[in-house]
Amino acid sequence: MQAVLLIEDDRKLSQLLSQGLREHGFTVEATHEGLEGIGLALERDFDAIILDLMLPGKNGFEILKDLRRKGKTVPVLILTARSGVEDRIKGLDLGADDYLPKPFDLRELVARVRAISRRSAANPQSILALADLELDPVSHTVKRGGTLVELSAKEFALLEYLLRHKRMVVTRSMILDHVWGLDYVGISNLVDVYINYVRRKVDHDPETRLIHTIRGVGYSMKEHG
Repeated sequence: MQAVLLIEDDRKLSQLLSQGLREHGFTVEATHEGLEGIGLALERDFDAIILDLMLPGKNGFEILKDLRRKGKTVPVLILTARSGVEDRIKGLDLGADDYLPKPFDLRELVARVRAISRRSAANPQSILALADLELDPVSHTVKRGGTLVELSAKEFALLEYLLRHKRMVVTRSMILDHVWGLDYVGISNLVDVYINYVRRKVDHDPETRLIHTIRGVGYSMKEHG
């Protein structure tokens, strides 16, 4: 499951895009503000970033410049109403991978995001790791201490989401939204059930446990409790 960071200040459009991308199999983290956007982009691992130019706090050109200056090679799709040639040239010169002017068709956006994210998937740095745990989103494999671990599709998606947000606290509702989708209707303790499944397979030793329960909040993946 590929992770996308959406930095778009139009809240209605952001909500529509987030829902559409999730329906096409992506996990989506959305923010409406430039400073928060660059913080998320630098702190977490994403397969692609969809970036508006006109943002409060820090504009899209500044975000893109900061990302590339700090060595972040994550593919970036600029999405903006500013469709002039000069803006497109500037964005591409700063390191954007693609440029899609508004208005646009969601199907084209999805196709373009998939296209630019292939570069991220081909990058060996796309492996997610914490301590002796490694997850490869490309080969869909997980290893703990060098030993291959077999996970179901949902278990893999859950572990991937936790690793992409390592050392941060994620709530049960966040996990439901990103792993099962916004429209999920089912048993109320589904997240807890799957956390237990994953723990039995990759995190069964209490001395080296990486998945920690934050009482009353959710879970955090980190080296120590």
